[in-house]
Amino acid sequence: MPKGGKKGGHKGRMRTYTSPEEIDAQMKAEKERKKLEEEQGAAQNDLPEEKLPGSGSEDSDDDSSYKRKGVEGLIDIENPNRVVQKSKKVTDIELDEPRQLSRREREEIEKQKAKEHYMKMHLAGKTDQAKADLARLAIIRKQREEAARKKEEERKGKEATKAATKGVQSLSLK
Repeated sequence: MPKGGKKGGHKGRMRTYTSPEEIDAQMKAEKERKKLEEEQGAAQNDLPEEKLPGSGSEDSDDDSSYKRKGVEGLIDIENPNRVVQKSKKVTDIELDEPRQLSRREREEIEKQKAKEHYMKMHLAGKTDQAKADLARLAIIRKQREEAARKKEEERKGKEATKAATKGVQSLSLK
């Protein structure tokens, strides 16, 4: 049997679109549903919670803020290995101590410092590469000066030959 089952399949069907009125009705229903949820949530928050005098206040605060999923809310789990994450208060955080850098952060900072030091030395001309570059530049300057000097001499020589040929032509015309 070919893919899709019967002849024609679903692609030839006429498409249906939701009308603007239906969309407005759905939006209103959604807003009403959200309002009801908020009212129910506010009503649940207004109820006073009874605390046992022997129980710690921190444990009950953490358990109430933790949202339980599925059947988890019905079953109390007594796992001694379970670590409850406690949120730190801003006042408890110590900013006086310098934070220990990780190995990667330390290496990254060392790389940046080494690169900056190398660039300073390079600009000052104290590195081997900088010395080689300066020597290469000096050779290129000399070659260019020699080429310019030769060009100038050739130009002067051509001018002198032109002047000499003009003088000969002017004498021969007389």
